[in-house]
Amino acid sequence: MIYSVSGKLIHIEPSYIVIECNGIGYSIRTSMTTVAKLPQMGEKATVFTYLHVREDALELFGFYDLSELNTFKMLISISGVGPKAAISILSDLTPERFALCVATGDAKSLTKAQGIGLKTAQRIVLELKDKVAKEQIASGVVGETVLDVTNKTGNASEAISALVVLGYAQSDATQVITKLDSSMSVEDMIKNGLKALAGKL
Repeated sequence: MIYSVSGKLIHIEPSYIVIECNGIGYSIRTSMTTVAKLPQMGEKATVFTYLHVREDALELFGFYDLSELNTFKMLISISGVGPKAAISILSDLTPERFALCVATGDAKSLTKAQGIGLKTAQRIVLELKDKVAKEQIASGVVGETVLDVTNKTGNASEAISALVVLGYAQSDATQVITKLDSSMSVEDMIKNGLKALAGKL
């Protein structure tokens, strides 16, 4: 598995980029969110990658950060959601915004992505919400802290659910969110939570 590619950015399109590494140009499919965050052409760039293997092709997908890569992996694990659909969603929504849509059951926002119908969006929300519920059950008696947070503010509980959607453990998510100012918006809580969790890795 290729974990990441780092080298000179020599070509940019809306749906893919080319990074030259040791004389080899790697064509990497990516989201518009990642393209917007990359440096100028000719400069050094690093993307985290996923190698998708099909019978007739090998495709390399690249992402600006691990949150986006993890969201992509979760999306393609859902029946009926392929890499193209996952990239379409990630081009329209940041990982934080996507996690928030799932945590709040907002399937409609996912349909704004090209090629994503309501049924597919509802299946994504349902399956990933189930994942959050299972994570909450598995984490057992972190429960008291979670309940405490939920009672204080709905924002904190939504932020915790969103971080779980992004692949973090319920206990870790609860720990970082409880330290934040309860008056923050959900999106700010998610962003700050991601920074705190990245520092723990």
